[in-house]
Amino acid sequence: MTTETADIQAIEQVVATVERTQRAKDAEGFLALFHPDALWTTAHGEVLIGLNAIAEFTRAVLPTASWDGEVTYEVVHTQSLRPDVAAVKVRQVYHSAEGDTEGAPLYVMTKQEDGRWLLHACQNTGVRTG
Repeated sequence: MTTETADIQAIEQVVATVERTQRAKDAEGFLALFHPDALWTTAHGEVLIGLNAIAEFTRAVLPTASWDGEVTYEVVHTQSLRPDVAAVKVRQVYHSAEGDTEGAPLYVMTKQEDGRWLLHACQNTGVRTG
């Protein structure tokens, strides 16, 4: 397996963990995916700067989130910006009885010295239909 293939697989695993932690409403598991200096913009446009702000928001919102379906995350494109930086386009779909709604997150991820990939700058954008 090439380094590039290993990195793509590691990035896809981070996105799979985002899905798993969102489904489980696991705030701490979700927060473990972020770089300490991360920047997160929610689908509603709230800008969260730094892990402390992201953690405060996530711990308040995720455990009490209510939805009647499930969410899936799929990596649709990964672009290496540098060997240790990747832009990752994700298709996020909330499946519910009322119909599916979609998000189009962009994750800029950075590779750490220990080889882990972390979420560093993220924008979660809702997809409008119609």
